[in-house]
Amino acid sequence: MTDIVWHQGTVSRQDREQLLAQRGCVVWLTGLSGCGKSTIANELDRLLTSAGRATMLLDGDNIRHGLCAPPAMLAGEHGDAFAERFGLGFGEIDREENIRRIGSVAALMASAGLITLTAFVSPYRRDRDRARKIVEAAGEKGDFLEVFVDTPLEVCEKRDPKGLYKKALAGEIKNFTGISDPYESPADPEIHLRGGDDRTPTEQAQEIFDFLAGHGRWTATTESAG
Repeated sequence: MTDIVWHQGTVSRQDREQLLAQRGCVVWLTGLSGCGKSTIANELDRLLTSAGRATMLLDGDNIRHGLCAPPAMLAGEHGDAFAERFGLGFGEIDREENIRRIGSVAALMASAGLITLTAFVSPYRRDRDRARKIVEAAGEKGDFLEVFVDTPLEVCEKRDPKGLYKKALAGEIKNFTGISDPYESPADPEIHLRGGDDRTPTEQAQEIFDFLAGHGRWTATTESAG
């Protein structure tokens, strides 16, 4: 460990943020599968882009195709030993590493000045807290914004856009959050969205947009991107 030394870049975070006329941050959407977090994150990405903001969206399913791929996806190209060592399943420890990797990548993107949006179930409070520490250690307090998409389980089960709840209830999927594994709700999120109400994803995304604008995340004045 003593041989691993952080190399300080010539271009600072402040230089990058000044170039983009915005402050990098991580907007972390968490909630049960089917709660609407990915849809809201995509709408927020659209609103921000329309307002001229530089963003990046990290979605749970997309990340599982590469950075945090499960063993079955890695075995064909890398072999079983590699896949078992570096592939991530959905057990508690695997989820911990999944969120650690995402937190580290999100922190790098925020350090580049990007408004970084993430949509992950991230069921364990301690893992989200660790992601916050990673992001804020790379910048400053307030760079991590936790958004709890609080949609009742029964609503998520009824939506079941991927048919996952049906499979989990039939015992075909193990370690499924909300059914066989727990979900630990955020204790004090920056934004608490009540999912399953009569608001559209665009209206919910606008609430997050307005929060970011109201907390000085960019220098250009934009009242609304809607």
